[in-house]
Amino acid sequence: MMIRPSELEAIRRGEIDLAFRRWDRPRVKVGTRLRTSVGVLEVTEVAQISPSTLRAADARRAGASSLTALKLALASRADRPLFRVGLRYAGPDLRDVLRETVPADDEIEQITGWLERLDAAAAGGPWTRATLRIIDAQPEVRAPELAAELGRPTLEFKRDVRKLKERGLTESLAIGYRLSPRGETVLDALDGPRERRPRRPGTPLPRTVGAPATRALRALDLHTLEDVARWRRADLAALHGVGPVALDRLGDALAERGLDFADD
Repeated sequence: MMIRPSELEAIRRGEIDLAFRRWDRPRVKVGTRLRTSVGVLEVTEVAQISPSTLRAADARRAGASSLTALKLALASRADRPLFRVGLRYAGPDLRDVLRETVPADDEIEQITGWLERLDAAAAGGPWTRATLRIIDAQPEVRAPELAAELGRPTLEFKRDVRKLKERGLTESLAIGYRLSPRGETVLDALDGPRERRPRRPGTPLPRTVGAPATRALRALDLHTLEDVARWRRADLAALHGVGPVALDRLGDALAERGLDFADD
């Protein structure tokens, strides 16, 4: 279920608790938990309704500017049934908490055992250590480039990285990945400690800004929201690849952390 970043933030703040979708069939059910960039959302209601039952209060609860605006947004697929979906913010993604947790020796043993089982079950042969190593050596590098270096199909590589992310070992960035503190500890236990560049202080750029904007910001050595907050919005808008949508999403992410563009 796709939800725009601005709506995700509003759901997290409790300002939106409804969504309306034109689906051929229900895509979620009551109790479904959705992992998003702002945390976990829970589906509290799914009901097929008639467009004639929509009211202004529904539009407000869905974040639409008016009932007319909501109906216009739903008009493009009028041949499909209309579903009303209740949503609530259910808390942070536990993977975000897990990746900052450094495992003790007994837990490292459990994790390495799990990695060995993944390798043993893989039709293409062991992959877990090579994947951890290449992400550790090349953070912020696009998945297709990492996959090509390993001689693996990109989709297969990304699928396996998601398995590592489920255990809090990796972190997805706006472009590419990096090992979490948890992942670094596990890899050091497997291979021995190694020298690493210090982690960039600050909050990584949100993935929702998109790859073109991320590349433009990184070209100016802007890798975190704290870096972005030192720039005027108008100056960032002049960069190729940084459009209005990316700026709005940066603004939302800055505001969430009590920051703003330099000119605001």
